[in-house]
Amino acid sequence: MGIAISGGPDSVALLLLANAAFPGRVEAATVDHRLRTASGDEAAFVANICRDLGLPHRIIVLEELARGNMSASAREARYDALDNWADERDIAWLLTAHHADDQLETMAMRLNRASGVAGLAGIRARRGRILRPLLGWRHRELVQIVAAAGIVPVDDPSNRDDRYDRARLRKALTGADWLDPLAIVRSAAALDEADRALDWVVLKLRSERLFDGADTWTYDAAGLPAELLRRALIDCLRVIDPTSRPRGATIERLLKALQGNATGTIGRVRCAVKDGRWHFTLALPRRPKVSPRRV
Repeated sequence: MGIAISGGPDSVALLLLANAAFPGRVEAATVDHRLRTASGDEAAFVANICRDLGLPHRIIVLEELARGNMSASAREARYDALDNWADERDIAWLLTAHHADDQLETMAMRLNRASGVAGLAGIRARRGRILRPLLGWRHRELVQIVAAAGIVPVDDPSNRDDRYDRARLRKALTGADWLDPLAIVRSAAALDEADRALDWVVLKLRSERLFDGADTWTYDAAGLPAELLRRALIDCLRVIDPTSRPRGATIERLLKALQGNATGTIGRVRCAVKDGRWHFTLALPRRPKVSPRRV
């Protein structure tokens, strides 16, 4: 199994716990985004811990990030890099150190953004080969484990930087003893189960209601409740155009158009409705324009 470790108390505790539980079966990797001047030293600090434990460790340096939301770009690049490392090392499971307090913060942020069932499932305990075994642990417990090992972990100042939503929320939640992060974890797990159940229903509905014609796909949407309509529409778009990445607001607009017997287009898929059935056609890729050439 592979441990994603930054050098902070949570990921160091995960490394110590995993190595104690599965000796000889653990490797670690640190992704250095080069976003802070201290990041190189922090990666070297982790390498020293792994050397002392006798564990293989890789420092993965990312030189550039995609433009846009820096946190989202860094997260996507980090997971891509870790996934490639795991493939290269033939690692079956990739473990991250998300814990109960992280789940509480995530749920609060998602509630504030009016997320639905999928969003409110929060941080998933498992997604593909990524496992998060510490969701039942509190941050303070992990800090104690690292201290007992005599290790002084990395202190990332971005965790207290008010430019980031999560840092501001973390400060607001400090001292809110009436909130039980472990109860929030159980609620998120229940919502995750509900989300998976809805996905199962949508898959079953696909086999019963989606028909592939010569040039047109037809979906019988009659009688479905709102949440299943939304999920079924997303499912149809992904089946018809696997490159499609439908977003929430775009889906809501298209669904509203279809409910009003109007037409709409997402990417290369054109959607229309007739007699309660959705009709989808896939536009052919446009030919590149060729400038006339003199002979």
